[in-house]
Amino acid sequence: MSPAISVTVDRFLNDQHHATEPDWVATEEPLELRLEGRALAVIMRTPGHDEDLAAGFLLTEGIIKKSTDLFELSVCPSNAEGESKGNVVEALLSNNTSINWDNLTRHVFTSSSCGLCGKATIDSIFQIFPPVTADWQIPASIIRNLPDKLRQAQDTFTQTGGLHASALFDLEGNLIVLREDVGRHNALDKVLGHALRHNLLPLNNHLLMVSGRVSFEIIQKALAANIPLIAAVSAPSSLAVEFAQSAHQTLIGFLRGNKMNIYTHPQRIQS
Repeated sequence: MSPAISVTVDRFLNDQHHATEPDWVATEEPLELRLEGRALAVIMRTPGHDEDLAAGFLLTEGIIKKSTDLFELSVCPSNAEGESKGNVVEALLSNNTSINWDNLTRHVFTSSSCGLCGKATIDSIFQIFPPVTADWQIPASIIRNLPDKLRQAQDTFTQTGGLHASALFDLEGNLIVLREDVGRHNALDKVLGHALRHNLLPLNNHLLMVSGRVSFEIIQKALAANIPLIAAVSAPSSLAVEFAQSAHQTLIGFLRGNKMNIYTHPQRIQS
């Protein structure tokens, strides 16, 4: 399935019908993730890089921590009548990787509206993912150039205008991997899943750039991969700022043109 499909639209200009012509929209379809033969989650996503998405989801949920924890990922035909093939990913873990099924049924940390207070949520997550310890510094000029590099690599967004993006950069500002998706969390899971499957973890010498706002969950997922710096073109939430501060992560928002807001740990940015 393509990440974008063509539809017919009626275009209006100055309150008058202007034209009927094709347009491109981002594809959105469900993906079922199965773990050891059991249904784990159904994710509404843009098709493409589904194995990366599954691996990133398992990483950021704390089910796996390194590539050797994952024995196999396979894209399976769907058994549901009328559904296209390839909308199921089956994950098998290595023999020495245990699964706490009770924790998986709660999904405590998968939503910013989970109902827990900020401190309780953060303290619980730190039991799974410790704070980062990176002490490097990076010139502000490298950070300032990230949005343009992100935008230039967003091929499907250029076509549809309807996808979020996450991108991983090295400390020199070189693009390592970019992924797009209708869900900003999915885009990040795809990036982190790529990193895990290519043995790049931990990402303590990397930068994360996201196209939208920064929620608590984005910071949590970045912490799962040990990313010290997260930058975004839009705003962070209050809990994202609180979490980044406690996790020793540098959080940058409103990164546009020659301006940026550094919300936490500005010592990593050189003037």
